[in-house]
Amino acid sequence: MRWPAKNAGLGIAAMSYITVDYLRHLSPTWHSRLQPVLWSLLALAAVVRVPSYRHWSAEFRSAIPFVASMLFMLSALLFEALSVRSVTAVLGLDWHRNTPPLPDTGQWFLLALNEKLPSPIVEILRARIIGLHHFLMLFMMLAFSVLFDSVKAPGLGLGARYMFTMAVGRLLRAITFASTILPSARPWCAGSRFRVPGYPHPWAQKYYVPYAKDHDAISRLINLDTAYVDIGKPVGDYQPDWGSMSFLIDFLRPTVSEGPSWFSLLKKAGGGCNDLLYSGHMLVAVLTAMAWTEAYGGFSSALVWLLLLHSAQREIRERHHYTVDCIVAIYVGVLLWKMTGFIWSHEAKSSNRSLTKLETIQSRLVQASKDSDIDKVRELLKEIELISEESKDPTGIKYARLFRCATIFFALTIVVLAFTLTSDG
Repeated sequence: MRWPAKNAGLGIAAMSYITVDYLRHLSPTWHSRLQPVLWSLLALAAVVRVPSYRHWSAEFRSAIPFVASMLFMLSALLFEALSVRSVTAVLGLDWHRNTPPLPDTGQWFLLALNEKLPSPIVEILRARIIGLHHFLMLFMMLAFSVLFDSVKAPGLGLGARYMFTMAVGRLLRAITFASTILPSARPWCAGSRFRVPGYPHPWAQKYYVPYAKDHDAISRLINLDTAYVDIGKPVGDYQPDWGSMSFLIDFLRPTVSEGPSWFSLLKKAGGGCNDLLYSGHMLVAVLTAMAWTEAYGGFSSALVWLLLLHSAQREIRERHHYTVDCIVAIYVGVLLWKMTGFIWSHEAKSSNRSLTKLETIQSRLVQASKDSDIDKVRELLKEIELISEESKDPTGIKYARLFRCATIFFALTIVVLAFTLTSDG
């Protein structure tokens, strides 16, 4: 953690955003008044700083990695959405309703604290101070702070690292929770969010159901290492005409009431129930906290980590996740962020050729001045001038202005979409 931060403006703006947004629970009237004012001030401050921003060439070089990372993340999110539906559908709704949650010592510990701690502290722990969209907005504010020199440019480079790390984390998460299906800590969740058959998929009918509860059957299965029970003809599923996407029917198990489109089916879930290990919400929170700590530091980064811990105990307290889901998400997020420093890093890199040349000339210039060699000094100064000309933006003023406008418009659009599409968690 860098301590202290370069300036306190970003930290104050971030905590103001969290405070004003929490007013929706304390005073909806003041929230409706203050939130538009705060967002207008932040947007206006960013727009005013755009003309004086000096690192557009660096942003231009980061544009392609940024777009590539965004496409990679969208692909990972689509794969995750398919997996979320699949792990719920494969066993059928009857299994979800009848299977008890796993024992979770973290949930027991929080219930015990409710009996020991003063009621005001318990109410603070229960309060919905921060959610998924808050962590996304905190990162957006962090990336935009390059305009104020609070964070090292390029902002698109920081965004590319965030999205690339997020995509890798989402892929690993989908592979993990799809490998072993855990019962939800909320047994009613699947029935309230999904419309899938009540009975298991034919694979589960053959390889799971006959051996789910009978100890002798499980023992014989282990010894024979083959599915020996003859189940006859398995119960079949509804088969819509999805054309080239019909291979998804076995994974998604649609019903007649859900319409003919496979994509609209995915959008109806509003979140999963058995996509538990590890928590996607906590992954977003950890990556935001790691980015904030590395890029900005200071007291506000400590507050972001405290908000992360508050969000984790709420995930456990409200039984959206088991304790293990949050713990694994924290250390996976930390490790993934540490591994992707090659995309963007707060530390200066020596790979910049112009900077390397200037460092070489600097030592020669110092030596020439000590020797009082005026001709050599003039020659070195000309080399510095040539390097400065080479480092200018090669795209030209016209294209540079177009890139600036497109970048700001695109970034603001992403902010609005992220805020609206994730406001429900």
